[in-house]
Formats: sequence, structure tokens, C-alpha cells
Amino acid sequence: MIKLKSAREIELMRKAGRIAACALKLAGQMVRPGATTLSIDEAVSDYIRSHGAEPSFLGYNGFPASACISINSQVIHGIPSRDTVIRDGDIVSVDVGAFFQGYHGDCAETFLTPSASEKASRLVRYTRESFFEAMKVAKPGFRVTDISCAVQRHCESGGFSVVRTFVGHGVGMKLHEDPEVPNFGPPGRGARLIPGMTIAVEPMVNEGAFEVSVLGDGWTVVTADGSLSAHYENTVLITSAEPEILTIAEEN
Repeated sequence: MIKLKSAREIELMRKAGRIAACALKLAGQMVRPGATTLSIDEAVSDYIRSHGAEPSFLGYNGFPASACISINSQVIHGIPSRDTVIRDGDIVSVDVGAFFQGYHGDCAETFLTPSASEKASRLVRYTRESFFEAMKVAKPGFRVTDISCAVQRHCESGGFSVVRTFVGHGVGMKLHEDPEVPNFGPPGRGARLIPGMTIAVEPMVNEGAFEVSVLGDGWTVVTADGSLSAHYENTVLITSAEPEILTIAEEN
């Protein structure tokens, strides 16, 4: 069931979203050759807690960290480790959630190291652009799969493919709520977009084919063909006019 949010709930989600977005911004500033993914995770956790929130992901279905940090062919759910060291040329996807006074904010971005290839940069750019293409139809009068179709069309126009096994989702008191928000499919299907809906729109885009697999740790999702993958996500409020991105990195 889709839960529409009240004005009070929306304000709390703005605060949760701001904390998550600022933690993500901090993580992006730490993505550099020689940094460990564990050091980034610890900084994310410290930031979230210092602002009166809790990391949404820590302990979620047993996930052992505060952020998901996925490198190169890792799509999502990479587990931070002191043994995982970022190398020049890598692309690094960081997914962050913050739980503040009963509500979640959820966001992600893929960051480039200085020597990342042009094809990697192009993949990251198309992934981000596809989110903003989706925002053009994230309005009343449209349906969920209008968002899906916008993401897919833009990514495929660049020669990339969108992951189909994992999708975006509603977000609020629970980290994952109805409706599911796929990144593929024909337009005009699914739930109607109504003011008060809060959804996480999150293109997950592969350089190669869309198929993925899960590693033996039970969490880390990788491209089946070993190609690069990028991720971009924001928590979005459907309003009576333009959508509002709730995960904006403005300091409190």
C-alpha cells in the first residue's frame, strides 16, 4: 500500500534526506586513490550520528555496514572493508541512508577517481542524466513506469543497459515501501503519481549487458559480464507541480 505523507512527515523526511545527502557528499570527497572503503564508511556513520540520526543500512536484513560502497563492476551493496583500497582509475558508487525521527532519506552517487577512463565518465554522466530525465515525468498525471521508461530510454540512447533485477522504491517510515520503481519498461503503467508520494528513484546502469549476479558474501551485486556499473539515487517528493528532491546536501 502506498502511504501519502503529511506536511509534518515531509518535513522530517527533508531533514533525514539532508543528513543522508551531506553524508554522501562527504563520502564523495573521500573517494581518492589509497583510501579504504572502511574509512569512508566510518566517516559516513560518524556524520549521520553526529546529526541526530542513525545509518539506515546498518543491520538492515543483516547488512554489516553504514554505507554500501561498490567499485567498478560492483553494481550495489558492496561491503566496506579495510582491505579494499581505492585505486586510481576506479569508479566508486556510494549509497547512503539516514533514519531521523522515524523517517528515512536514501541517496547514492558514483564518483570518479582522477584517472578514470572517458567511457567510465560517460557512463556516470548518462546515469545521472537519466535521473533528471525521469524528473520531467515525476508529476501528477503520470504513472510510475513513465519514470521507468524515461530512465531506460536515456541510458539506452547512450549504448548502456539498465539493471532489471533491482529497482527503486517508495521510502518513508520504512526504507523500502510501495511502490516499486523500475528503471525499465513501457510507459503508462503502475501506480498513478499523487502529491505526497515519496519515492527513491535510482538508476543502476551497466556499461555492458543488464544481467547481474550476487557474490558469495550474499550482498555484493556485480555485472555478469564484468563491465562497469554506475548508480545515482535521490529521495523524491511528488508535489502538485514540480517534484522536490529531498536528499539535498545543505548543512543544517
